[in-house]
Amino acid sequence: MQMSIDELRAQVESYRSDGLSTQQIADEMSLSQTTVMWLSSKESVEEPPKDIRIGWRSIAVKGSRIEAVSSIFCDIIEEECGDDIDVILGISLNGIVFAQSIASMMDLEISISRSIHDNGDGHISDVYADVRGKKVVIVDDVVSSGTTMKKTINNLKSLGADVKLCLVLANKSTADELEGVSLRGLIRVVSV
Repeated sequence: MQMSIDELRAQVESYRSDGLSTQQIADEMSLSQTTVMWLSSKESVEEPPKDIRIGWRSIAVKGSRIEAVSSIFCDIIEEECGDDIDVILGISLNGIVFAQSIASMMDLEISISRSIHDNGDGHISDVYADVRGKKVVIVDDVVSSGTTMKKTINNLKSLGADVKLCLVLANKSTADELEGVSLRGLIRVVSV
């Protein structure tokens, strides 16, 4: 559903009043943090940031659809990495469902990275698979500026993980790699 700028601003304000951070709002709305900050701004700003909202609710509402997309991700992982992967890591919130499904299909361990600050800093959960010394594929729904994905790559590398591949539903950038790691999107969505 197409929303006006005023409706988007109201949605951002509603999420803010619920206590969500800019990063969490960006995740919920599939927008960049820059766009969320612009929508939150009370000042009149002439030029909105260049962004494209990605709506993938048609996939998200059914487990069978998540699994169908995850099957495509599995094929890409096999194409890029063969069977030389130990862990599938999902970035919260939206990468987790794909990571779980992929890990199950490929019989791999699963790990989760949570975004805990608006600047993209995250935390690799201790509840799930240990990533130290393991070959990891990162999964998320959308890459915009790449900030969250880059921070996740660097967090994993600092723990001694070997990051082999980053996968997203939609790549809103022109990047084919981040921090020296191949980035594959099922769809590339960029302005021309």
